[in-house]
Amino acid sequence: MPRGTEDPVSSPAGLPAGGKAPITPAPPRRGREFLHTPGPTNIPDRILNAMHRAAVDFSGPDFIALSTSCFDDLKGLFGTAGEVFILTSSGHGGWEASIVNLLEAGDTVLAPETGRFSKAWAAMAAAHGIAIETIPSDWRRAIDPDAVTDALRADTAGRIKAVLAVHVETATGVVSDIPAIRAAIDAAGHPALLLVDAIASLGTVPLPMDAWGVDVAICASQKGLMMPPGLGFTAVGQKALEASARCGTPRDYWSWQARGGPEYYRRFCGTAPEHMMFALRAAIDMLHEEGLDNTFARHARLAEAVRRAVTVWSETGSLDFNVVRPGERAQSLTVVRTPEGIDGETVRTIARERFGVSIGGGLSDLKGRVFRIGHMGDLNEPMILGALGGIEAALRTIGVAHDSGLAAAVGYLAETAPGAGENVLAG
Repeated sequence: MPRGTEDPVSSPAGLPAGGKAPITPAPPRRGREFLHTPGPTNIPDRILNAMHRAAVDFSGPDFIALSTSCFDDLKGLFGTAGEVFILTSSGHGGWEASIVNLLEAGDTVLAPETGRFSKAWAAMAAAHGIAIETIPSDWRRAIDPDAVTDALRADTAGRIKAVLAVHVETATGVVSDIPAIRAAIDAAGHPALLLVDAIASLGTVPLPMDAWGVDVAICASQKGLMMPPGLGFTAVGQKALEASARCGTPRDYWSWQARGGPEYYRRFCGTAPEHMMFALRAAIDMLHEEGLDNTFARHARLAEAVRRAVTVWSETGSLDFNVVRPGERAQSLTVVRTPEGIDGETVRTIARERFGVSIGGGLSDLKGRVFRIGHMGDLNEPMILGALGGIEAALRTIGVAHDSGLAAAVGYLAETAPGAGENVLAG
């Protein structure tokens, strides 16, 4: 008998040899998975296709023209007349670039707490010998501008060199008021720089950094820009560029001065990430074609549809918004608290494995206590409704008491659709 076709030798329990039951493979799943994690987000086919091409000479005139256009257009997305630096990194690379270009060991920063990522950025600064002052938070509220003013007024020696503010905290769903934080710094009469993590906000809400008085804005490719992970960005205003020139912290790869030199290849500190730049060009083109105001309006509308559904879910008292104040709920994602005894990871697993909807889980202090619905990037109404339907099916499977919020989302989207109110049957 050929090897592998012998009858199995039964175990005492009647199982095949080894005591393990045969595994029945799951049938192949049809259709697309609904990706609603807070990053990476959905990548449009146009961006994927832009990357599906041969490598080129990155020192040739065609690639230099393409990448130069990206650098120039990014200034418009960030709303700055300053410089934008492109890093082959995640958003964490942008964090570190801001630290080593502006701060020296022994300096102090004010890092208001809004969730895991605000704490992680502060921890990275601490690893570079930076002293951290924080404004504690319960991870359910935005940065308090008055607390920022108080902290800076107490700093009569001028030890605090920068305020690290996360615009949209992806772990908690909190959005903070950046112009109000700038006003808080000014009200204190303090010279601290304002550094903003815009990783989950660029491309989803307005971010006119010069108009808002932001000195450095940090972003990454895999959220509102609709790209794969792999590019980080730092947009740097004039005040921060001047401070960087004075900073004595050793750096090379992250150095803004080195990347701004006359040799073109130094813009990338080595070989250019060509295919990511092809993707970036396509992403910027798509944003320009939609129009940024339309992009922001689309995000606001889809986010509100999700919030309408969660509002209904919360009426039984078992589910709730993580963010307490409605005005502090982000347009990029919604974080939902689960009832006592229900692990948010269970909701996430059932939604993904049974219903084809991928959502985010809780991080750090919120692990197991929430699930996160991403609604940024390349999304439309059916995608939002499909995700909400899959999540509701998961909640019902687990036995979480809730009223269906899907109808509320459908109603809102129907009422606010372009052309809503027109008599489509007329004529």
